[in-house]
Amino acid sequence: MSADQDLERFGFQAEVVQILDLMIHSLYSNKEIFLRELISNASDAIDRLRIEKLSSHELPEDDGPLQIVVSYDAEADTISIADNGIGMSRQEVIDNLGTIAKSGTREFLKALTGDESKDANLIGEFGVGFYSAFIVADRVTVRTRRAGLAADEAVLWESDAKGEYTIQPTELAGTGTTVVLHLRDDDKDLLNGHRLRTIIAKYSDHISVPILMPAEPGQADEEADKDTDEAPAEFTTVNRASALWTRPQSEISEQEYYEFYRHISNDYTDPLAYVHRKIEGRYEYTLLLFIPTHAPYDLWLARPRHGIRLHVRRVFIMEDDGQLMPSYLRFVRGVLDSADLPLNVSRELLQSSQLVASIQNQAVKTVLRLLKDTAENDAAKYATFWSAFGAVLKEGIVEDYSNRDAIAQLLRFSSTASSGTDQDVSLPDYVGRMKEGQDKIYYLLAPTSQLAAGSPHLEIFRKKGIEVLLLGEEIDNWLVNSLPDFDGKRLQSVAHGEADLSALGDDEDAEAREKANSDFAVLTDKLKEALDGKAFEVRVSNRLTDSPACIVTGGPDLGFNLGPRTGGPTVPAQPVLEINPAHPLVQRLNANPDDPHLADWANVLFNQAVLTLGARVDDPAGFVTQLNELLVSLAQDEPG
Repeated sequence: MSADQDLERFGFQAEVVQILDLMIHSLYSNKEIFLRELISNASDAIDRLRIEKLSSHELPEDDGPLQIVVSYDAEADTISIADNGIGMSRQEVIDNLGTIAKSGTREFLKALTGDESKDANLIGEFGVGFYSAFIVADRVTVRTRRAGLAADEAVLWESDAKGEYTIQPTELAGTGTTVVLHLRDDDKDLLNGHRLRTIIAKYSDHISVPILMPAEPGQADEEADKDTDEAPAEFTTVNRASALWTRPQSEISEQEYYEFYRHISNDYTDPLAYVHRKIEGRYEYTLLLFIPTHAPYDLWLARPRHGIRLHVRRVFIMEDDGQLMPSYLRFVRGVLDSADLPLNVSRELLQSSQLVASIQNQAVKTVLRLLKDTAENDAAKYATFWSAFGAVLKEGIVEDYSNRDAIAQLLRFSSTASSGTDQDVSLPDYVGRMKEGQDKIYYLLAPTSQLAAGSPHLEIFRKKGIEVLLLGEEIDNWLVNSLPDFDGKRLQSVAHGEADLSALGDDEDAEAREKANSDFAVLTDKLKEALDGKAFEVRVSNRLTDSPACIVTGGPDLGFNLGPRTGGPTVPAQPVLEINPAHPLVQRLNANPDDPHLADWANVLFNQAVLTLGARVDDPAGFVTQLNELLVSLAQDEPG
């Protein structure tokens, strides 16, 4: 059968067509990125080959040194990027080059800004880097052979980015992938060794795999004089080809750290902070960890990526799956290189290894210390971190008891003392501002911090100048249930139980409350009777100053607090209606407890209080009808 008879033609996935159009027509001013992305893909292919070889107890370099070769042919107008990594089978070629199955494509297209520079940097983050080849090429050819397959099972893929691609069998002596770019007329200035070396030095110097290029005239003689077995004399190694984290910190520039971060994270921005530590003692390992500036697109997916890469003696072994960094620090990116783990370490061994447990413990403490230093030394930078990852870090209060106190120091909230809705109040800040005699940290849970800020539950606390933390995120209910106290001060919800502020020494308030309980006893009994089945109790409130009523719960009530998580705030299972004895409406009802409309007023007060929770009344239409009828009756009672 001829090659033409074996040729198969396929159409690109619709999202790929969109991305190809973007590459060709929108990113032409950032053309250099194509080489960065293709070298990064080649490096990843070599890493995957290492993992596969080690898992089957083979040495990764049995078939020769692992390397990437970049070359150009000025006569054919082509640039080639070749690696001897894992390669691809026919089905993998279709899956990887013809479709993008993961949500990364949709997220990438959503994230586009229209700014060419920013959009160009988004490419790697969302896993669509291969298609950057079409920024400079009008045709791309890929020859690849999967490790473990025979030479005649290699695949030839080709496309001109016009909606289709072809596949046909070919033969390759070695495993790996070669990408050949047939350059557009406007991009033939790239057919220059110095230009390509400059691009590699700019974007890919940190790649730990040797990147080779054919020696320019005069370079071959120099290379022949060098004592090296990494490259033949006719090639030169363009990058440093060393693991960045193994070099002394004094020799690494900040820009090199940043470029390395972009490589391992596929992020387009500089990291917010980083830490580089070598641990020596019972175990020896190196940590190079980064805090991103913004949240990755998959942070809240069911199985988000964990950003730590495990190396053993500089050899990449695997991506972390939760054994090296806990879930609440899943946003951390970086490298952990151990000198003590075996090269063929398995995930099962990681789960049971005392060494790994020790490494994780130290890595977590290192990250928390880095965050603490950032918070103390650069409040603006920490505010950026908290805006992106604060809700994730809160999970640590629930998940990591051993580090709970350290995490609690890092928490930020909005409060009644905040100038806006920014979460800028720490627990130490709050404790430092507590009033004399105050022994509790007060908070209010609500669907949002804005809704909390307008809650009637805060009225007496505002009047007395007592700060209240405003909690409006889904995780906050779990947080307060897992953090019962801080610095010896109990956390207390202002919507639970009675607002007992007697510790602040206001005897007049206590006397007024006793009198109100007595004066309004008949009314509270009648209201409770009218609300039978709705209100568990009706009592006089000492927390209201302006509103006529509010709903509280007599004690911890999980269903009440879980409102934001379960689709909306809910009324507590045993709601207590508190009435304000100083409010004109309540005083009017107390003056006439036999009012024939008392039951209607009871329901209006209850439903108004439900609405201030951010919850829904059971019968909105009935509530409006009832309220309108009461307004009409009031109008009729007015003297003409």
